Amino acid sequence: MENETIVSVRDLKFEYEGGIKALKSVSLKIKAGEYLAIVGGNGSGKTTLAKNLNGLLRPTGGEVEISGVSAKNLRVAELARYVGYAFQNPDHQLFCASVEKEVRFGPKNLGFPDSAISERATHAIEIMGLSDVSTKPPLSLTLGLRRKVSIASVIAMDPKVIILDEPTTGLDASEVRELMHNIDSLNKEGHTIILITHDMKLVAEHARRVVVMSDGRVVLDSDPRGAFSDLEILRDSKLEPPPVTLLAHRLSASGIPRDVISPEELVFHVLRKGQVG
Repeated sequence: MENETIVSVRDLKFEYEGGIKALKSVSLKIKAGEYLAIVGGNGSGKTTLAKNLNGLLRPTGGEVEISGVSAKNLRVAELARYVGYAFQNPDHQLFCASVEKEVRFGPKNLGFPDSAISERATHAIEIMGLSDVSTKPPLSLTLGLRRKVSIASVIAMDPKVIILDEPTTGLDASEVRELMHNIDSLNKEGHTIILITHDMKLVAEHARRVVVMSDGRVVLDSDPRGAFSDLEILRDSKLEPPPVTLLAHRLSASGIPRDVISPEELVFHVLRKGQVG
């Protein structure tokens, strides 16, 4: 249901062995159907937060609720029905003899009937554009295709929330465009998308909400315009805004808005300013 809070994080803390405090009282609510980017530099806590949402890590303090149910009362397999997680390295998820078997494994492991397994696997393979390689071994494919297979295996379990950890790392520009088109389609289908990334251009072009993390805390929660207008917070969080936003900041003395997030928008304001001038 739209506007339903699907993920609720309250005062979340996580400490690794050795006393490393990775999360420090993080609170966050995510609604059904959102397209959220969690961003931050290395060690900011973004991946640790994501893994606490699907049970790969368990909080050392605070609470995580998924669709109103406390995550501590759910096993990892049960959480997989709600929250799917695609790892940064797809090879950590791939082990079956063919793409089709890989994609079918998740729903089969969750106990879905054969008819539902086939339907979900077919849909996942089609939406990720993998029909032509469905009989091939996943590990024989290119990195871009392996990443698609890992995401398709998550989609097939039909989780309400799909977490994608640095999904475009190692891909060329055309592979990034194709993959992000597929991910956008998932969001249009109603899946809540949580994108873990350091790529601000990607965030500007796709996300509708940005959560900035630094030193285990949320330091900014805004839409992309609000996030990119605050260069100080971004740089303190070891993030670099898209080049077009940096250029807009440099032109702000000439009346160009600081919250520009696309080249087309910048051109519009520059031309408009020229006509007014």
